[in-house]
Amino acid sequence: MSSVATSRPTQRKGSATAGRRLPILQHLLLQAFCLLIAFSVLFPILWIVSMSIDPRNIARPTELNLFPPGASFEAYLAVMDKPTANPVTFAQLALNSFKLAGGVSLLAVLIGISAAYAFSRFKFRGRQMLMISVLAITVIPAVATIAPLFAMLNGVRVSTTLINIIFIAFGSFMLIISGLIAWPNIRDRTYSLTILVLVAVGVLFGGYIISQGFTIDEGRPFNLRDSLLGVGIAMISGALPFAIWNLKGYLDTIPKELEEAAIIDGASANQIFFQVILPLTVPAIAVTGFLGFMGGWTEFFLSWQFLTQPEDFTLAMALWNMTGQYAGSVPWSRFAAMSILVSLPVAIVYLALQRYIVGGLTLGGVKG
Repeated sequence: MSSVATSRPTQRKGSATAGRRLPILQHLLLQAFCLLIAFSVLFPILWIVSMSIDPRNIARPTELNLFPPGASFEAYLAVMDKPTANPVTFAQLALNSFKLAGGVSLLAVLIGISAAYAFSRFKFRGRQMLMISVLAITVIPAVATIAPLFAMLNGVRVSTTLINIIFIAFGSFMLIISGLIAWPNIRDRTYSLTILVLVAVGVLFGGYIISQGFTIDEGRPFNLRDSLLGVGIAMISGALPFAIWNLKGYLDTIPKELEEAAIIDGASANQIFFQVILPLTVPAIAVTGFLGFMGGWTEFFLSWQFLTQPEDFTLAMALWNMTGQYAGSVPWSRFAAMSILVSLPVAIVYLALQRYIVGGLTLGGVKG
């Protein structure tokens, strides 16, 4: 007598309420709550947009007209020409802000990912103390560091010739590093988008630094404090500890078995770092780079305390210069138009990096 083995279909375990429909009253309450949140977020934006196209330039904005009478873009045109009384155009202010934000973001990521990888994978003497020191720096308020940074950077006064030499040397170093990163991939004919982007950014940044080094300035001696370079160094001192700690925490989630498998396949240390680790850390790099760019783009305190030359001012400083002693002396239409133009680049960068910011941890690198 034979018996036939039958298998019962396994039931999927999960929440008993998963997929159930909400009662109509609860559904309406949740919808109303979501609409309230959306309204509270969008209302200030709509108000700013309305003021920017309002030609009346009212002293105290007390009402919201999505399409005010005689709406025009004159405020935008005026701001794009010359936002403040200083002889500096909007393009020059935007370029200064982009230099500051891009430089801080790039250096924080490049240095941060290297230091974070060392903290995450290597064991060396003083590792715990260094990690505690990095964490301690991140909790210090940025405003508290203005005075010591001002005194330290103000003491650096050198000739412009030496600064040009330093710029050329640093730019050449960036080009050499980019070449060393690209050479193993060119030799092995293995190309990845991450490596190509990293090399392209390094070449462009190095070329720009070299071009700045050939710009001869016969003016007064160079004061590191009164320059965008000094502000950038001061900002990196605050952005780098956060970048190291954030990237280190992400690298800890990447299994070491991936590196061990690469070693068995004959990969070198550089190939493991650039071809295995970096592609998996793209989401964390995107978040760190975006936060660094946003901090540099909207930075105000250090720039306001350090910079004295109008040609070095940033967009945030120009926006502050548009405010007056009293509300009635503020050109509200131009102020609103300027604030929108200042916020657009941050929104564009976020949209460009959104797919990486919301990406998975190891992007399916480990399955089991």
